[in-house]
Amino acid sequence: MKKLLILVFLLIANQNFAQLKTHTFEEAEKLSIENPKPFVVFIHTSWCKYCKMMQNSTFKNEEVIKQLNETFYFISFDAEAKNDITFNNHIFKFKPKGNNSGIHELAESLSNQTYPTITILNPNYDILVQIESMTNAQYLLQILEKIN
Repeated sequence: MKKLLILVFLLIANQNFAQLKTHTFEEAEKLSIENPKPFVVFIHTSWCKYCKMMQNSTFKNEEVIKQLNETFYFISFDAEAKNDITFNNHIFKFKPKGNNSGIHELAESLSNQTYPTITILNPNYDILVQIESMTNAQYLLQILEKIN
């Protein structure tokens, strides 16, 4: 019985925390047809410690989550993803560089291969802003508010 009560409490408590809606490029593009909004693309890698720090701080901030969910399409994108991505009428592919490393063509087009990078696109897929460093919640909120 105790375990059941703890489980119920955790489920209820978890509902109080805002959840960041994350989309793929394809999903965001489809959603944008009916409801055009800018895209916020968080470009990261699995080995980048600053990327992980942002995932655990900046993108856990309730105000950032609220702003991103309401006003933008948020895309979390691994720059070393190996899957093909169709976006803006183009197929982007992973480019291997040997020793099981490489970079995705889409990451190349949206960043200068500096991680983390936040790239903000308007609904026409033009780059509005690129932030090429770890960014705290307050600074990101300032940028997001200026775009609105």
